[in-house]
Amino acid sequence: MLLSLETSTHSCSCALHQDQKLIALNESGEKQTAASQLAVMVDEMFRRIGFEKKHLDAVVVASGPGSYTGLRIGIATAKGICCALNIPLIAVNTLSLMVGQFIDQFQGMDLKDSLLCPMLDARRMEVYCTITDHLGQTVEPIQAKVIDENSFHDQLADKIIYFFGEGSEKCKGAIHHVNAKFVNDIKPSASHLGRAGYKKYVNNETENPNLLEPLYLKDFLITKPKLIS
Repeated sequence: MLLSLETSTHSCSCALHQDQKLIALNESGEKQTAASQLAVMVDEMFRRIGFEKKHLDAVVVASGPGSYTGLRIGIATAKGICCALNIPLIAVNTLSLMVGQFIDQFQGMDLKDSLLCPMLDARRMEVYCTITDHLGQTVEPIQAKVIDENSFHDQLADKIIYFFGEGSEKCKGAIHHVNAKFVNDIKPSASHLGRAGYKKYVNNETENPNLLEPLYLKDFLITKPKLIS
């Protein structure tokens, strides 16, 4: 039985999986809800199905990239539960999670000669992204990338690229190549996270709770508030 926590974006979700089967799910689409709602959502989910935390085998958490605050809360919550129950902690990269969701959703589509590009918003015209093939194998590593009309020009010359995720929305106005395809409504979700975490669980690919840090890609900048005279 795996508990999954996904807090990479402005929304958050938690889920329970047993042997890859989804048992329960709680999601919130409200912005910046992770800080105040994640623990409440987990407890409510457990109460709803009559489940106790002591029966968990591991916790799976999305490790980023994504929202600074959301990632810190999700990983801190996962660490706390794992340390309290002395169970394994499993981390899944958020962009890899999104690729898996895309492949599952479009498994009937012929993607053999296409590339997949999940995108998360990094503010302004910058996104966190990666490029994989149709099997989810990395073609270009995870990076923070500023998007303009020349972005992905070389790859688009040879292959169709499917862009998806919240970051892809703002790229529609900049990328106009005929081989650029934009897919809506794919966001990282705990409902799929448990399945990705299960594969790591059976292979004993676990994390040290004392050492795991979010994958930020960019430094967190703290600015001083402006003084009002």
